[in-house]
Amino acid sequence: MCARLLKSLSGVVALMLMAMLPVALAAQAAPAGKGSGSFDYAERWDMFVGYSYLAPHGTVQVPQPNGTTEPFNYRSINDGEIISIAYFFNKYVGAEISGDMHLQDENWVGTVVPRNSNDFNGGSLGMIVRLPSSTVTPFAHAAVGGEYAAGPYGEKDQWGPVLTVGGGLDYLTPLYHHRIAIRLFQADYQFVHEDYGQVVYGGRGNPNIARLSAGVLFKFGSIAPPTPITVACSAAPTSVFPGTPVIVTATAGNLDPKLNTIYSFSGNGIVVAANGAMGTIKTDTLAPATYTVACGAKEGKPGKEGLQPWENAEGSTTFIVKPWEKPTATCVVDRTSPNLYDSCAYHQPQPPLPGQTSTITATGNSPQNLPLTFAITGPSLGPVSVTGNTATATYSPTSVDAATFTCTVTDDKGGSASATTAPVTAVAPPACVNPGPHKVPCTIAFTTDKKRPTRVDNEAKACLDQVAIDLKEPGNKIYIVGESTAAEKELPKHHKKNAKVEDFASERAVNTQDYLVKDSGADGSRITLVTGPADSQQVEVYLLKPDERDDFSTMVPGTQPADTSVKVTARKAITQDQYDLATNPKPKPHHKKAAAKPAAGTQ
Repeated sequence: MCARLLKSLSGVVALMLMAMLPVALAAQAAPAGKGSGSFDYAERWDMFVGYSYLAPHGTVQVPQPNGTTEPFNYRSINDGEIISIAYFFNKYVGAEISGDMHLQDENWVGTVVPRNSNDFNGGSLGMIVRLPSSTVTPFAHAAVGGEYAAGPYGEKDQWGPVLTVGGGLDYLTPLYHHRIAIRLFQADYQFVHEDYGQVVYGGRGNPNIARLSAGVLFKFGSIAPPTPITVACSAAPTSVFPGTPVIVTATAGNLDPKLNTIYSFSGNGIVVAANGAMGTIKTDTLAPATYTVACGAKEGKPGKEGLQPWENAEGSTTFIVKPWEKPTATCVVDRTSPNLYDSCAYHQPQPPLPGQTSTITATGNSPQNLPLTFAITGPSLGPVSVTGNTATATYSPTSVDAATFTCTVTDDKGGSASATTAPVTAVAPPACVNPGPHKVPCTIAFTTDKKRPTRVDNEAKACLDQVAIDLKEPGNKIYIVGESTAAEKELPKHHKKNAKVEDFASERAVNTQDYLVKDSGADGSRITLVTGPADSQQVEVYLLKPDERDDFSTMVPGTQPADTSVKVTARKAITQDQYDLATNPKPKPHHKKAAAKPAAGTQ
């Protein structure tokens, strides 16, 4: 009997393995998302209704009236119905109650004692396990219950315990939103114990039953899996320079407030100091690059976080460690064409004396405001002194070569930048070639005193006093050029007979010399008087230095020696009456004609 039980159990297990094989193959061959693997949701209730075939195997030794026993063998039943209802606690596990009915028509052996068929009807309660997917769902179940089976030789049906194990395969159809499935097969093994009593026509039976079923499965309700937690990773700031810390924050969602949540942070080549949902990354030793930080969240009871798939979540974020930006530099010189001292110039804007300077200024900017140091280099045109970010280049009178200065700016991270000035060329002084007299930059005018148009007035004192100072320099000479207008060079309309043209040009030159000698103490022997061709009422003064060539007539064409015999006009001021008379002379009196004497003989 045990051998039969094991044989039947092996057959049921083999049927279950054969049923599961296509599912396993489909799960391996089917692409993801096409129905293989577990489903995201499952129904809460299953109700199965179908056809059932029963194949019991076993023999009952029936006691006979003569004291012997006669074997009674169970036979297969082709007509049967089965129904089961399963309630699932979660997506995979549930409880199941089932019932089946298998009836065999009665037949008669002889004419006196009826022989009943082997009917089997029963019900069971047990557990069911499934693996739901979008197409097929394999399942296995086990149950215990009671079986109401017919006895031999007209014995009434008796209840006996039944043990059921088995499994099957359901195919999910699209009907009614996937609420109807077809149970392709259900293969079960059942072990039943029946006691028909020890009286005549009684006996005991322990049949091993193979039950095959198929039918329709109706699905009700649904079981959605728990909403999985989520986690989002963020880094702030996302771009830093070495040394600036980065804060990584993990933000979890769909959390159960009754459960505990723990966070984790990791990264390749970086160290994250975690504190709850935040982590700090030190970037001092990180090379410039893009870094990825992974953050995770686990939910669950303390010490049991993350045991379920929906209790785990992972995310990531990136941040960039930038290289230090180099500083920028500018280099400016205040003068690119300094003039060296011109010893031949006189009464011109004076350039600096020998040893004049140019100032080179270096400026820099660090995008990260790092400390900066400055260096200024260049060819030496004389002494160069550097203070901070400026340098002073001192030129010697012979330094005329072009020079370019370089300013270098360096930060404390080793970054540097350079800039150069425009070429600096010191202008050499012109060679002294004895150019001749130089015109003194002042002019003496004779236009204010209409009465005495050759008199030197007080307005000329400033210019002549400076000329007297220049004349005191050893070896210096001056030329005084007197000038007159064209009208002054002609006789008046009403002139006396034998009248001569007054030489106003010579008078003005002589009066100018007279002031220099008498009033300013100048040496008259170093003064040369000439007249010029200009049409003006003025005197021009030229200075001749010892190293200049004395060729005045060539330098100032049209000049003639002045007449030094002319009278000198006194500088004494005139009275107001004299001035008024000179500027507004009184008219001469007119004489009345004598009355005509009457002709002789008239009255």
